[in-house]
Amino acid sequence: MLELDYLVIGHVTRDLVNGDFAVGGTVSYAARTALALHCRVGIITSASPDLDLSQALDGAQVMRFPASKTTTFENIYTSDGRHQLVHSVADTLVPDMVPSHWRVITGKGIVHVGPVAQECDPALTDAFGDVFVGVTPQGWMRSWDQSGHVSSCLWEKPEPWLIRADAVVLSDEDVGGDHSLVAQYASRTRLLVVTHGVTGCTVYTQGQTRSFYAPVVREVDPTGAGDIFAAAFFVSLQRCGDPWLAARFGNCIAAGSVTRAGLAATPRPDEVACCEQLLIAEVD
Repeated sequence: MLELDYLVIGHVTRDLVNGDFAVGGTVSYAARTALALHCRVGIITSASPDLDLSQALDGAQVMRFPASKTTTFENIYTSDGRHQLVHSVADTLVPDMVPSHWRVITGKGIVHVGPVAQECDPALTDAFGDVFVGVTPQGWMRSWDQSGHVSSCLWEKPEPWLIRADAVVLSDEDVGGDHSLVAQYASRTRLLVVTHGVTGCTVYTQGQTRSFYAPVVREVDPTGAGDIFAAAFFVSLQRCGDPWLAARFGNCIAAGSVTRAGLAATPRPDEVACCEQLLIAEVD
């Protein structure tokens, strides 16, 4: 039996930036963050056999279901924000893909459902019993036209996920800045976090709302920062049980991530130690 602390489900991606390809996707950034936080990590994904994951996801247990194509995004950053094109999408991820010999530890472990291209089957809501489930729904809140141009869309049938999730993390971009939609989601789930990029995040839980500023840093590349925040938040929340401290920890880890490009953005040991010390100071 393989015991895991952190299982993340979603598509690894081939990200195209300035003509170069790199491995990306929520699962990649979240898994590497969880590894940096000393978790035993598993990944369930679908991608073409030719995508080399050995270096990008070293240290994680990867269950890759072969597809004819890897989910591929082209990210274009402008003064107006990020514009995306989707060139291909891998296969849908379903409960039967979860290996029977993988066990996420109840009371300690985390299942992170992180779609990027509407790839996670709704039946996954019932696949994990009482284990903590964290959801980053951005992949259900984007659609694309025949040319691959990505745009925001309403999250279809969010209710089962909002009811099941122990925590949901999304961004202002995901909801198009719609505060009424945020209020709806917050009223239907246990804990909702909305990230605001360089300005931090807002946490909604048990009728309370609190905002937390992020450290000021020099931004190089924001790709993956939301996924890194989410993984750090989920792990911290499970360990300390305090959503306010978890938000501060997530902000601290994510701030370091934007100072580097690509998967190098995931936390370094010195950054983890520094952010952990900040939390200790908060408690004291």
